[in-house]
Amino acid sequence: MKVLVVGGGGREHALVWKIAQSPLVDEIIAAPGNAGIATLARTVAVRADDVEGLTRLAVEEECDLTVVGPEIPLTLGLADRLTERGATVFGPSRAAARLEGSKSFAKDVMARAGVPTARAWLTTDRDEAVDRAVEIGYPVVIKADGLAAGKGVVIATDEREATEAIDDAIVRGRFGSSGASVLVEEYLEGEEASILAFTDGQRVAVLAPSQDHKRALDGDAGPNTGGMGAYAPAPVVTSGALERVRTDVLEATVRALADLDGTVYRGVLYAGLMFTADGPKVLEYNCRFGDPEAQVVLSLLDGDLVEIMTATARGQLDPSTVKSRAGGAACVVVASGGYPGPYEKGKVISGLETAAAMDGVVVFHAGTAAEEGRIVTSGGRVLGVTGTGPDLSTALERTYAAARAIHFGCARYRTDIGHRALKRCGTP
Repeated sequence: MKVLVVGGGGREHALVWKIAQSPLVDEIIAAPGNAGIATLARTVAVRADDVEGLTRLAVEEECDLTVVGPEIPLTLGLADRLTERGATVFGPSRAAARLEGSKSFAKDVMARAGVPTARAWLTTDRDEAVDRAVEIGYPVVIKADGLAAGKGVVIATDEREATEAIDDAIVRGRFGSSGASVLVEEYLEGEEASILAFTDGQRVAVLAPSQDHKRALDGDAGPNTGGMGAYAPAPVVTSGALERVRTDVLEATVRALADLDGTVYRGVLYAGLMFTADGPKVLEYNCRFGDPEAQVVLSLLDGDLVEIMTATARGQLDPSTVKSRAGGAACVVVASGGYPGPYEKGKVISGLETAAAMDGVVVFHAGTAAEEGRIVTSGGRVLGVTGTGPDLSTALERTYAAARAIHFGCARYRTDIGHRALKRCGTP
C-alpha cells in the first residue's frame, strides 16, 4: 500500500512512525512533513490547508489510503473532496468535523445526545458576553467559537480577565472569524482527561485514556498552549468510567450526528473531559488525534494502525482489533523559548541521536527543518520526546533522561508532566 499522511507536526510524525510498522505499507508520502518525518517518508511541499493540492497529490500518486492529521483541512472539506475522487480517506467529512470547527454546534449535538457538559451561552455581542460572565460568576471560561489552534480558551478568575478575553476575541479580532462569536461557559471543577476513539459511524473503539498538560509552565501555570506534554493511561479514568464514556458520550454523539442530518462520522473522535464530582462532562470535541496525546496513545496501541484506519474509513471497523498494551507512555514537549508567545527560529538542535538511542525512547519532531545537513528549530513546539515503560514512572524517567540530552538555544520544557498520576499512585 501507498499511504499519504497530511500534516507536519508531532502528531503526524507519530502517525507516520506507527504506519511505517505495518507490513501492509510499501511507501509513505507526507505533505508537508518535517525533518523527522523525512527519515521515514517521502515529503512533498504541499501545505496542509491546500485542499485542491492535496487532492491532486493523492489522486496522481494513486494512494491507497490518505490519513488527515490536522483539523483545518478536515473542516475545509478535504475528506469530502478525496471521497468524491474515489479515494479512501481516514478523517471525518466537513459536516462531521463541525464538532471541532464550531463549539456551539458541538453543544447542540451534545444536547440532542444527552451528553453531560458545562452550561454555556453563545453571543457575538461584547457587552452581553461580559454580562453573562458576571452572571455565571468566577472563575468562568471564555471560548472562541471556532478554531484557534488550541489558544482560544481562557479561564478567567475575575471580571478584568474575562473582559480582556472577550475583547481579544470579539473587539480586537485576535482569532479572526473564529472569535467573532464566543461561548461564555461555566467552569467545571475536577481533573481533565482525553479519550480518543476510532469510529466508523456505527462502532466505537477507545484507545488508552490520556492526560494533556495545556499550561506553559510547571504547576499548571502560565498561558494555554497547544500542549506541553501528555501521558497514558490516565488513572483518573477507571475502566468503568471509560466504558461509560464510550457508550454515553462517544456512541451517543455519533448517533446524534446521524440523526441530526444523516452525518456519518468516520475517523478519530476525541473527547476532552472533566471528571467532576458528578461524573465525566465533555469540555470539547476534536475531530482528529490530539497533539501530544497521539504520541502516547499510539505508542501503546497494540495493533496494525493501517488495518484499523482502512477498516474505519470503509465502515468496517472491528473494535476487537483496537487494543492497548500494558505499561505507560509519556511525552514531554521541548519548546522554543517564548512559546506560546513570540520565539526565534533556526536554532541548531543537538543531542537527537543520543536521546533516540535510549531504551524505550522515540523523539517525534514537531517544529523542525533540515538546513545544510543540520536539524534546526522552525516552530514553537519543537520536539515531542516520548518514552514507554512497564509503568508510567519508568516511562517518565526515560522521557526526561532523553529530554535532558537535547539542546538548542532557549529550549525549555515542563518538568512535572504526569504529576497528577504520580500523586494518585503515591509516587514522589
